[in-house]
Amino acid sequence: MREKRLREILRLFHSNAISEGEIMSALKRLPFEDMGFAKVDHHRAIRCGSPEVIFCPGKTPAQTVRIATALAKSGSNVLATRAGKDVVRALKKRFPRAVHNDLARTVAVRVSPIEPLPGRVVVVAAGTSDLPVAEEARVTAEIMGANVAAIYDVGVAGLHRLLSHQGQLRDATVIIVVAGMEGALASVVGGLVSAPVIGVPTSVGYGASFQGLAPLLTMLNSCAAGVTVVNIDNGFGAGYTAALICRAAAGKTGKKP
Repeated sequence: MREKRLREILRLFHSNAISEGEIMSALKRLPFEDMGFAKVDHHRAIRCGSPEVIFCPGKTPAQTVRIATALAKSGSNVLATRAGKDVVRALKKRFPRAVHNDLARTVAVRVSPIEPLPGRVVVVAAGTSDLPVAEEARVTAEIMGANVAAIYDVGVAGLHRLLSHQGQLRDATVIIVVAGMEGALASVVGGLVSAPVIGVPTSVGYGASFQGLAPLLTMLNSCAAGVTVVNIDNGFGAGYTAALICRAAAGKTGKKP
């Protein structure tokens, strides 16, 4: 159940359009749907602001489709991350209008209108090899309602490329910085802006980067204040958090999404 639907039920009750018994029946429904292999959380949007997201690895195509169908029937928009080819085919067959981002490895199904959040998320990627993680962050933030801009291939090996985008960076509500190798870009961006910076270390790099451990440690040890860090290759976590920051900022300014 989405918050919008809950508010609609309460308005109907206050206008005497539905009875107390009907509203109690709606509210007494289990907050999750038990499928045996999964318990689909239909109340997550009410608690957390966004519906449950499907992490595809380890799930069969049939399981993924059943979860997605349950979410869609409840009125929730669906986002499946790290979707392999078999899962993509199954979801596209079930939802012909599903949007597949091959680079991000995501499948999005829009069932309900997305309520836009104020502010802007800017996703910055150090190199082209970091784009799968950057795109996962972008898709996630957008389906949650964030206005997202992307600045790609602006790593520290050519710092002038980043500096040409200072206006966009300074206007951002929150910035996601995606970088592999040594991961220095998050510190550089953090030293240029007043917005919070979410660093996303990627597993891109040669052997001594240890599949993303080197950029992770660099970002965790950033000398720039205002830089926080998610796990290696966790574009989803960065996009989700960035949207939450926009939502929180809206609450403080009195603006409504």
